[in-house]
Amino acid sequence: MKNIMEELLAESNIARLTPGQIVKGVVTGIRQNEVLVDIGAKTEGKVRLSEFDDPDEVQLGQEIDVLLEKVEDSSGCPIICYDRACQQKNWENIAATTEEGSIVQGKIKGKTRGGLLVNIGVDAFLPSSQLDMKPVKNIEQFLGRTYDFKVVKINYERKNIVLSRRELLEEDRWKKSRQLFDDLKVGDIVRGFVKNITDYGAFVDLDGVDGLLHVTDMSWGRVTHPNQVLRVGEELSVMVIAIDKEKEHISLGLKQTAPNPWDSIEQRYPVGACVKGKVVNLVPYGAFVELEEGVEGLVHVTEISWTRKVMKPSDVLKIGQEVDAVVIGIQREEQKIALGLKQLEANPWEQISHKYPVGTVIKGPVRSLTNYGAFVELEKGVHGMVHVSDISWTRKMKNLEEMFKIGDEVEAVILSVDGDGHRIALGIKQLIGNPWAHISDYFKIGDTVQGKIVKLTNFGAFVELSHGIDGFIHIGQIRDGRVEKIRDCMKLGEEVQARVIKVDTENERIALSIKALEYNAEDLREEVNAWNNSSSNTANFVTLADIMDSK
Repeated sequence: MKNIMEELLAESNIARLTPGQIVKGVVTGIRQNEVLVDIGAKTEGKVRLSEFDDPDEVQLGQEIDVLLEKVEDSSGCPIICYDRACQQKNWENIAATTEEGSIVQGKIKGKTRGGLLVNIGVDAFLPSSQLDMKPVKNIEQFLGRTYDFKVVKINYERKNIVLSRRELLEEDRWKKSRQLFDDLKVGDIVRGFVKNITDYGAFVDLDGVDGLLHVTDMSWGRVTHPNQVLRVGEELSVMVIAIDKEKEHISLGLKQTAPNPWDSIEQRYPVGACVKGKVVNLVPYGAFVELEEGVEGLVHVTEISWTRKVMKPSDVLKIGQEVDAVVIGIQREEQKIALGLKQLEANPWEQISHKYPVGTVIKGPVRSLTNYGAFVELEKGVHGMVHVSDISWTRKMKNLEEMFKIGDEVEAVILSVDGDGHRIALGIKQLIGNPWAHISDYFKIGDTVQGKIVKLTNFGAFVELSHGIDGFIHIGQIRDGRVEKIRDCMKLGEEVQARVIKVDTENERIALSIKALEYNAEDLREEVNAWNNSSSNTANFVTLADIMDSK
């Protein structure tokens, strides 16, 4: 009788159950993966244990709400869901109490297409772009964590909620930046983390606000790239050196947190002091030597050697080389130190004027040739120059390579010594007297002379005579009668005889005549007079030096 009554009661309860409604039930059993719940149907329904946030808190006799999905399955058991009942109740609560823009707390429960699922009582959607202020590569690190979120959109019909964590972070960052800009002052020392490194500096995160640490403010020393000094993620103390509130820019300095080594530079490196350093850079005009971190001195190319003409510092020095030097000048305001290497040795030029007084005859090898003269070595590192004008009294030298070869031993006389300018002037022609000063002792009108033809022109020939003097034979003085081409009757190197018909001491010129060799005194006198009176002869009366100048 009792069983019949229970069946009738169960049938009456089942009649009142409708799929989709939330009903109350009592926990009647707890198994390994499921919970048995009595909702007044013929048999208990089953709920997955995983639907409970904390399965350990489920107790026998506990009353819970469940969603009836189906009154009976094929076995006559009701199909119920605890999670969906909670979701529906929570949605009704959220719909009544929550609006777009409000803040809710939720736990990230899993990934879905395009983002994450967040449990805020109901499942809400968090787009991946709204998880953080910067792109997230490893989303797994956020799973299972609880955060505050901003409700950005609610669709009541579809029961969809879209969340954003990024907007809250940005709002928090903006508040912090406003507060930071209000609190910070130039000169403040603050701590931050290196967020990013570029070629020109590094961005430092000051608790949500970025400040720029320029490469020039990282060290008092030489920094070619920020990654020499910093690494991403490094924590460091920096000084605020400038604030632009309108542009929201903060300039930071790392070197400013340490004393400026240039403040007491004169005391540590007085002029004349011998110092040690390392070559850190080579440029065409000199070498930079690091004396300590933040302090570099320049060895100018002219301060490397007293005697050697250094064209490139790299010929003598190498980067990384340890060197000794002498401080020869300091400009503290410009942060410059002038160093010298040659000052470590005695200046040989200080004794040059005593060792080589003017008039001293020296011998030495030719070390180099230029268009304007030859350099002769007097001793190691000391050279004198023979200018082209001091080689010969009678000839202008246009191509010194025809007269000298590198290494040739030459004799010369000291003409002048400039110790300050490191110059010595030498002369070769000064070893002998100027032959034109005594030309009348060597050549007179009417003298018969002999010499070698050294130059042919269209209007005459030059003949090398004694004492280094050149005479000129005009084409009209070769023979009686007209000569069409001088090369038809004269050759280079040929020895010829002629008579002197003109000696021009003022212009240092001698005119010769071959046809006058057979003249008697009267004929010679007439030829001399004719030469002197002829403007064409005078126009063509030139020296070999004139010819060389024209070339």
